[in-house]
Amino acid sequence: MIGLLIAIITFNLIAFKTNKRLTVNQIVHIWTFTMAFQLLFDSIVEFKYHAYWYFDKEVDWRGVLPHTLLIPPVNMMFLNWYPFKAKVIKQSFYMIFSVIAILLYEAVALLPEPWGYFHYGWWELWHAALIDPILFLILLGYYKWICKLENKLVTGKKNK
Repeated sequence: MIGLLIAIITFNLIAFKTNKRLTVNQIVHIWTFTMAFQLLFDSIVEFKYHAYWYFDKEVDWRGVLPHTLLIPPVNMMFLNWYPFKAKVIKQSFYMIFSVIAILLYEAVALLPEPWGYFHYGWWELWHAALIDPILFLILLGYYKWICKLENKLVTGKKNK
């Protein structure tokens, strides 16, 4: 639990202190989307198939913390620093670097308690290496959609 609390505090401080891109509206959207998407994904992968879990295999109040306070700031950091106007090669390297950082953190979260809080069933690190880029691409698509909607509101164009 100690590792989780340190991570929550650290990730949230970094996400909010370094944010230069995301508006309050976008932060609320990303935070809500992240929690909903993670809960949807985890309700299948974690609870139905027991691929991995936080703390215990069963639904646990401690598991609410990583679902609500850990991943949203990570997604904020990813979007805040993403090189949207750069060439595809630079965007690809950013994606690779981000996935490696997530995998390293996940490996630390697998340590025994009190530092670790994450456990694998049949899931392995290479599963995360394959899934994380897809999840980041979904996040990018959602963020671009929110920006497009905001732009339509500002310019007064009707949704089609």
